Amino acid sequence: MCEIAFNKIYLSGKEKDYIAEALNRGSISGDGHYTRKVNKFLENKLALNKVLLTTSATHALEMAAQLINLKENDEVIMPSFTFSSTANAVLKEGARPIFAEIKPDTFNLDPADFEAKITDKTKAVIPVHYAGISCEMNQIREISAQNNISIIEDAAHAVNSFYRGEAAGSLGDFGCYSFHGSKNFVSGEGGALIINSNQEQMLEKAEIIREKGTNRSRFLRGEIDKYSWIGEGSSYLPSDILMAFLFAQLEEIDYITKCRKFIFDFYNSHLKEFLTEDFLEVLPIVPADRKSNYHIYYLKFKNQKIRDFILQQLRKKGIEATFHFQPLHSSPMGKKLGYQKEDLELTNNVAASMLRLPIYPGLSRPELEYIIEALRNVFAQIKDAGV
Repeated sequence: MCEIAFNKIYLSGKEKDYIAEALNRGSISGDGHYTRKVNKFLENKLALNKVLLTTSATHALEMAAQLINLKENDEVIMPSFTFSSTANAVLKEGARPIFAEIKPDTFNLDPADFEAKITDKTKAVIPVHYAGISCEMNQIREISAQNNISIIEDAAHAVNSFYRGEAAGSLGDFGCYSFHGSKNFVSGEGGALIINSNQEQMLEKAEIIREKGTNRSRFLRGEIDKYSWIGEGSSYLPSDILMAFLFAQLEEIDYITKCRKFIFDFYNSHLKEFLTEDFLEVLPIVPADRKSNYHIYYLKFKNQKIRDFILQQLRKKGIEATFHFQPLHSSPMGKKLGYQKEDLELTNNVAASMLRLPIYPGLSRPELEYIIEALRNVFAQIKDAGV
């Protein structure tokens, strides 16, 4: 029996060398040599306006929430099918997350339900680019412009994904990336805030928030002779050791994406025949106007009973498949905010019946064939098992 992990970190072979160089340089705190190299790489490769590296995507979201001046009683619309950080960034500023429905094909924010939930208190929207597939950003931008609503892209899944030729994270007022160990390109913990405004005041405010409320960034650039505490902020700078690791990863960005695409296409080509069966409803798609980074491969089944049976059988065969987000609206915190489990029917259904398969560069052809054969065998057992 094979033992196939759900995820394994890809190593380019240069991570240790770059970390050693960072150590030899003697400066391993924030905004060092490798931080600057990562900044330049991302801005050039993805045509991003301004990148500020952070300690996590969570912190990038928190910074964005501060930059749009969220206040108590403001509302921010977002999908419930996301990680808690998306909502926590809003709650931290005293505002209220308003959970909207997702689309049945991409599991991204439904622009129609986003528009339906706008009130005179709506200050922002946070579209989440699920699984590396960008949201319908033209519609979201049009609705937001008509209602004077800020856009903060949660692009934690979507580094090196594109919508109509524009990089995810570059499409709203702000974008937020993740380099967590579970993502395509990793630093263990890490993230980035993308600022898509050229307003000097906005850029300066972001640097101050990121540098513990000081103007230290201007000091490091030689623009002032000393730095001072001039506003609110926190410690959002990642260590240069982490950025050395990340730079080695980003140098392989095209190779990693190519490997993940091969696996994604392999799954799709071998599993699409089962869409005619009554137990499998959805395989992931990449719409024609989008380019994916192939972060996640999922199967959506008819119901939770079928999903749980398949998950259990795959694990017995040594395949570490898993489910994903538990909807925020039906969580204990969601209930405190006044939501009921019955709200957002499609979101509930997707969360209960979706299963994710392993997808990472180290997954070999024999392992992929083993996964497909295991799925075929499990699918054949569904009716006999009474699920």
